[in-house]
Amino acid sequence: MVDLAAHPSTATVHGDSADLVAGSWNRCIRDYGLDPARIELDVVSRSQLSAHRDELAEVVCLARDEMDNLAAQIAGAGYALMITGAHGVILYNRVDASLRENFRAAGLWDGANWSEWRQGTNGIGTCIVEQRPVVIHCADHFAVRHTGLSCSAAPIRNAAGELLAVLDASSVQCEGTRAGQMHTVALVSMSARLIEKNLFLNAHRDSRVLRFHGRPEFVGLIHDGLLAIDDDDRILAADDNAALQLGADGRQALIGESLEQIFDIAGAELDAAAENQSRTVWPLHERARGRRYFARLHASARRRAVPRGLYIPARAAHRRPGLDELAGADPVMAENVRCARRVVDRRIAIMLCGETGTGKEVFARAIHEASTRASAPFVAVNCAAIPETLIEAELFGYKPGAFTGASREGMRGKLLQSSGGTLFLDEIGDMPLALQTRLLRVLEEREVVPLGGDTPIALDLNVICATHADLGERVAAGDFRADLYYRLDGITLTLASVRQRADREALLRSVIAGEQDDGSTAIRLAEDAMAALLHYDWPGNIRQMRNVMRTALALCEDGLVRLSDLPDELVEHAQRGDVLARAAQADVAEPANPLANAERDALIGTLEASGWNVTRAALQLQTSRNTLYRKMKKHGIEPSQKR
Repeated sequence: MVDLAAHPSTATVHGDSADLVAGSWNRCIRDYGLDPARIELDVVSRSQLSAHRDELAEVVCLARDEMDNLAAQIAGAGYALMITGAHGVILYNRVDASLRENFRAAGLWDGANWSEWRQGTNGIGTCIVEQRPVVIHCADHFAVRHTGLSCSAAPIRNAAGELLAVLDASSVQCEGTRAGQMHTVALVSMSARLIEKNLFLNAHRDSRVLRFHGRPEFVGLIHDGLLAIDDDDRILAADDNAALQLGADGRQALIGESLEQIFDIAGAELDAAAENQSRTVWPLHERARGRRYFARLHASARRRAVPRGLYIPARAAHRRPGLDELAGADPVMAENVRCARRVVDRRIAIMLCGETGTGKEVFARAIHEASTRASAPFVAVNCAAIPETLIEAELFGYKPGAFTGASREGMRGKLLQSSGGTLFLDEIGDMPLALQTRLLRVLEEREVVPLGGDTPIALDLNVICATHADLGERVAAGDFRADLYYRLDGITLTLASVRQRADREALLRSVIAGEQDDGSTAIRLAEDAMAALLHYDWPGNIRQMRNVMRTALALCEDGLVRLSDLPDELVEHAQRGDVLARAAQADVAEPANPLANAERDALIGTLEASGWNVTRAALQLQTSRNTLYRKMKKHGIEPSQKR
């Protein structure tokens, strides 16, 4: 039996914190029957982890960007950041590569179950039970093996106020006091609240959302209150800040209340104020206590005649994705990441295969940054882009005067530049045969002789290669050396094409977030645009998706990507597959009127006269194809109607 009175933290921690820890220890002993000396790490299977990630894909997507912002605030403090579900399983972690092994040894890695009933008192598990921010510092932990950790965790609730996830910052350096962790838990709690704000806005994007606060400069920030309002001007949902500011007994007490009963403004007046002052806040008064607030209204997509779609919150800054982010929720990519992590620091050559545009160089960079070589150079060479006459000099370097046109100072080749780091040879299948022989010798002897030189220079090489070709076929055809192929093919990882991926919507979210110019505003996709993007085969894969979305974001207005902002090829592909007709079913139907019917009949008549050639019909109507597509969408006209 464990003696609670002997627990070290109870002698030094006072007040609510001591009660929280003591209560958790009580549960560990009396409810869970745990022994602090015999707790082992519990890790779910890859399929279970994938299922958990799929279930919480939205919160993981939002959390990743916010974790980057949080990491910048606590940089250098030696923390790992983690997001878990309400079950306690770590879904995604962010940690410096240099500390990754330390945290892995402590059990803080994806798939580990940190529920309280499995691991005893800990930041994640105890936060789930208490459903409030917690600090579990060093000896507060129930398990002996965890007493070297210091954890600060905060709950993340969905729009209905139910526990959805936990955000945690943990350190393996158990230094300082519990009071010293208050700054960290405050930052973690702020990040959790920001994630909750975006979850609320996502959940109620088809409703009007009133944001209000007693101080105008706080409207739109973390401390304002949120009220979702239905078409009858009644409150659909509220967040905790709204309940707190209005003195309500929890958010549920506000649901169903009429807006006019709470504030001195009717729904129609609210809409008018929003339309006339869309970029400002305006005052309103609470009826019960007469308090003045300042408000801003987020109009619903339906009220702005905008179809439902995908809401993508702003990302603060561009960054390179890590391995886990590249895996997403796709099982093939997740397996690639697992294998890459196992071999990254074992001097095993990695061959990346996949179609053009699948992100082989991005994946190679992520492998490099996950390795112990992350602080050394990552040097990329595209073997297909450098002229055959120059590639030898590029790779091996040269001494002064080695050949006509050579630099007077000579040049260190890519091999030397990458020594100690990672050399990435893209499109290795296009390397000339003569050069393949020299490369093989360098890989075997771990030294290089620059052109025009005679003294070998030692190399510390780590090579990652990539190709879209079948190197086995090239070996059989005599175009690629078999011995070099076997030397480079330590492990082959095949990157999934976009059309093969099981997480296409999450991938689309990530690409759009990465293409925002300044991250200052959220991006929305109209339902028909989203359907067209998800249905398309993407022969150019992620590279093509990135270019398409970069152009669409430049063309779109008000942060909404519409069907007309997409290339004709995507729209026509969706039209042929009848995707837009199905997407249109999700939109709110507009009441018919004679003028609309006349326009619809005129459009169909022109399309029929032009043989349903949209380009020809647009010329006859003296309008653009994009405008014609919009009108066809508006009236539910599909090419399948052709007779």
